[in-house]
Parts: sequence; structure tokens; C-alpha cells
Amino acid sequence: MRIRDAFENRKAFIAFITCGDPDLETTEKLIHEMAESGADLIELGIPFSDPTAEGPTIFSANMRALSGGVTTDKIFEMTERLKGRVNIPMVFMTYANVVFSYGTERFCRRAAECGISGIILPDVPYEEKEEFASVCRSAGLEFVSLIAPTSHERIKMIASEAEGFVYCVSSLGVTGVRSEIKTDISEMINAVKAVTDVPAAVGFGISTPEQAARMAESADGVIIGSAIVKLVEKYGSDSVPYVGEYVKNIRAALDKK
Repeated sequence: MRIRDAFENRKAFIAFITCGDPDLETTEKLIHEMAESGADLIELGIPFSDPTAEGPTIFSANMRALSGGVTTDKIFEMTERLKGRVNIPMVFMTYANVVFSYGTERFCRRAAECGISGIILPDVPYEEKEEFASVCRSAGLEFVSLIAPTSHERIKMIASEAEGFVYCVSSLGVTGVRSEIKTDISEMINAVKAVTDVPAAVGFGISTPEQAARMAESADGVIIGSAIVKLVEKYGSDSVPYVGEYVKNIRAALDKK
């Protein structure tokens, strides 16, 4: 399944969860629930001990998952069970060291076998991406690039080589819920659109239906992680219906655009 499929008919809602928080059984249920409730693409976070792009919410989820015994292989096994049963694209979001230590070729090959469509590595700069992107392409995966508000002259350079979708970071700093997003998203999106027809989605800080709808005025989709992870943190193994309701509310807001 191609990442672009998520953007075909409507503004895409991309949902993130940390695999193994509170356990992989719940993660699997959450993936099904989010897909059925209106998510168009799901980012599966593979826990890492030093997740530099993450704020306290997702950082804590990483620590809970790792302390619960989650491993990359166990996540692959879970993902393989989902293959053919979840009818939207899924991508892995993790850190370069996770992929590198597993073996980049082995990781990408295994991910593709499990039905994963792409990989996001937020700590890999543009100048170093080819080390991973070329292996991804060989395995049939797309390597998603991130663009930060400070990129400016780099935006067009990064976007011109983008695959899957362009991940536009709405705010400086780490992930987390923000009461206000001050970045000129439309300027960022316009710079992307000037050089590519690859869809552009905005993430970092979006949590409310109102914020999602506002971001979708310019972007092709929105990415929400911390707000979902907060629900999982609060309700644990009972979080599935709460996350499902949240996804439905975001979906309804986006469908008004």
C-alpha cells in the first residue's frame, strides 16, 4: 500500500502511537480502532532510549514500552499480524540508531515484509539521509523527509527529493501539545508545493479539532501524536474507545474542510 493512498480523497489524518505502551496487545487494538474511526495513515513509534525529538509525553511512553520488554522484533511480529487486516498505510517512526543497530538492510526488508509502507527517522538530517533512503527504496519503502520552520532555503531542496509525504514540523522544539501554533504554515506549504506534488502534512503540537482544521486549510493532512499518547497514558489498556472517539472528532473536523 502506498503512502500517497492516505491523501487520495480527503485531508489526511495521520495518527501516531508508541508501540508497546502500555503493551503490544493494546497497541494492536488501538491500530484497528484508529483505522476504523477515520485515520488515513498510522505512524508506529518504535521505542528508543534517547528519543531526541520527543517531548515528555512521548518520551515517557518510550520508557514505559521499553521497561515492559518491547523489542523491535516483537513489533515486527505484531505488524505482521496486522498485514491485510488494516486497510490503510502504516509507517515506522523511530531513530537512526534503532535501524542501524538492527542492520539497515535487514530492518527495511523486514518492515516491507510486514506491510509497512515507509520509515520516518527524525534525527537523520538531509545531508545524511541517502544512507537510509537508498536501502529503503531497494526494499520498496518510502523514506519520509522532515522540514522544520527554520529550513527556509533548505525547504525546496528537501522537498524536491521527497517520498511518500513531506512532514512539515509546525513548531520549533520537541513534540508535544501546544496551545498555539505561530508558524506560518501556508508559507511553508507553498514552498513545498513549488517543487513537488508529494503531499505535505503538518505535525508537532496539534491536539484539538480546531487546530487540525486550521492546519488543513493549507496542508494536505495533519499529524497528531502526543494528544493520542496522553489518552493511552491516562487510560492504559482501557484507552481504545477513548482514542477511537478522539480520532472520530478530528476526522469530523477535517471533513468540514
